[in-house]
Amino acid sequence: MPLLKNNTLIADTWTHVGADDVLPETGDIIVLFVRLLREFDALSKRQGRLGVSFGNADRAEALSTFLPRLSLIELPFPAFSDGRAYSLARQIRDFGYRGELRATGNVLPDQLQFMLQVGFDTFEIGDRFPLSAWQTASRQMSLAYQRGLYRRHAEAEIWTERHTDAEPWLEQPHAG
Repeated sequence: MPLLKNNTLIADTWTHVGADDVLPETGDIIVLFVRLLREFDALSKRQGRLGVSFGNADRAEALSTFLPRLSLIELPFPAFSDGRAYSLARQIRDFGYRGELRATGNVLPDQLQFMLQVGFDTFEIGDRFPLSAWQTASRQMSLAYQRGLYRRHAEAEIWTERHTDAEPWLEQPHAG
């Protein structure tokens, strides 16, 4: 499946390993969260980077002790209307995670900017839309209502843009 990162397609060098599959001795692997819980000591001692596929029903706090050892976290979008991965991504970034955060499943160009704002940096995009649709989507919004976690695209907050030249209203305690 094609991966989008920094507006270009990249090769996926990671191997998905099932819950009971034999672990390869070396190489970058992605395991299910249940396997990470069960075999963390063995997984953290092997050669290669470690990633986890983390379900939408799990709580982000459950990952917090593993974050220093994880190089990749996959969060699924089972349907375009299922926004739980947005919340999980933001919480994981708020815990201080700086590794790769990958969106998988039903990932759409319309939602790319929102995914970037909460901290996703890699996207499993499939073949449904051409690369040009993704590149256009990455530049469509230049303003955001919410404060983004990372400012990758010179994105400004709407509040700041609306009030650059205005004097604060003194009766508003939050103004200024």
